[in-house]
Amino acid sequence: MSQLIISELAIYPVKSMRQVLLEQATVDMGGLKNDRRWMVVDADGRMVTQRQQSRLSLIQPELIDNGVRLHASGLPDLEISIPEKNSTTSVSIWNDSCNVYDAGDEAGQWLSRFLGIECRFVYFPDDEVRVVDQAYARQNDRTAFSDGFPVLLLSQASLDDLNSKMQDSLPMARFRPNIVISGCDAFAEDSWHRLIIGGLSLRIVKPCSRCVIPSIDIETGERSKNHEPTKTLSTYRRSDNQILFGQNVVIDGQGEIKRGMTVEIPD
Repeated sequence: MSQLIISELAIYPVKSMRQVLLEQATVDMGGLKNDRRWMVVDADGRMVTQRQQSRLSLIQPELIDNGVRLHASGLPDLEISIPEKNSTTSVSIWNDSCNVYDAGDEAGQWLSRFLGIECRFVYFPDDEVRVVDQAYARQNDRTAFSDGFPVLLLSQASLDDLNSKMQDSLPMARFRPNIVISGCDAFAEDSWHRLIIGGLSLRIVKPCSRCVIPSIDIETGERSKNHEPTKTLSTYRRSDNQILFGQNVVIDGQGEIKRGMTVEIPD
């Protein structure tokens, strides 16, 4: 095995919108800074993702001072500042209830117009705590608006292996990892338990079970008519009726990681 390095770093400032690629990132127990701190919810305060609204994949977020800017074809750009505490409301993400800040009517109307549903835009505040699944992690492990865990890791070799089995190759962005590792064999990450990056310890807690989102074309917002990559993954990455691709990770401590950094796998 050659030297392992971080070949890609990415965050998703808004849950289910497009990625933002980084050269370096500040990390702590909650994951990469600014990752999935914003989310779209419906009129009942329930999360809205590409599972329900595939057009979310067409919106490009951009980090700005104290907020985020949203770009979408056919609409003027929207700049949203982090809301004030007096806008606190409760929303649901899977089986969790979170106290969040509502970003206001302008943001809600902009998103409602683009998605064609009544919705609101919310922010996960610094003092809110959402604990990850205790069946796989520790008491203090937490996340923001991710599905379940703060960091998703995937190796470049695993995607290359999948693409070699399909007629049309897919980009890494379709699988929404935060950290991509190069220099290992395909699916080597399945056997890892811990990684050391720049003195930081990262724990791999469970494989990532995949949903329909990787089958959505992020250039068109349309779902694959040939059911890829689910169809191919199901032939060799199925376990207990789940399709596994990538690993969920939590971080012990805090620090900085950069693209190109060496990754160590302790014995």
